[in-house]
Amino acid sequence: MAKSKKINAKKAPKAVGLYPHARKVGNLLFLSGIGPRHPKTNAVPGTKFTKGGNYAAFDFEKQCRQVFDNVKIVLEASGATWDSLVDVTVFLTDMKRDFATYNKVYAEYFKSNQPCRTTVGIDSLPTPICIELKCVAFIDG
Repeated sequence: MAKSKKINAKKAPKAVGLYPHARKVGNLLFLSGIGPRHPKTNAVPGTKFTKGGNYAAFDFEKQCRQVFDNVKIVLEASGATWDSLVDVTVFLTDMKRDFATYNKVYAEYFKSNQPCRTTVGIDSLPTPICIELKCVAFIDG
């Protein structure tokens, strides 16, 4: 059985549960689900909350960009790069509303590297976010 190395990226947002940011097994790197919380403030970019703690408004494009930036942080902490990505699964809480924006931002970030991709519509995520990515990367050598 191949050994696995647990990776916690110091510059990434803290995990919201008991799991590492990534695990390396051989030349493969498996990232845990990564959301759009800002690494320094833990805030979700573009999100406004009511006094009762419910979200009142959000900017989905800002969430997309932050989640991609967070993935980059974890990749770099793991010895990988953006071009190392071979598979991306995205979870969207509102496919009809958000897919076109996601697809536009995705095309900006993945011009040179085009990993396999799956997009899944779901009812909710564990925190008040609208997008989460699950990625696999290949690290050469």
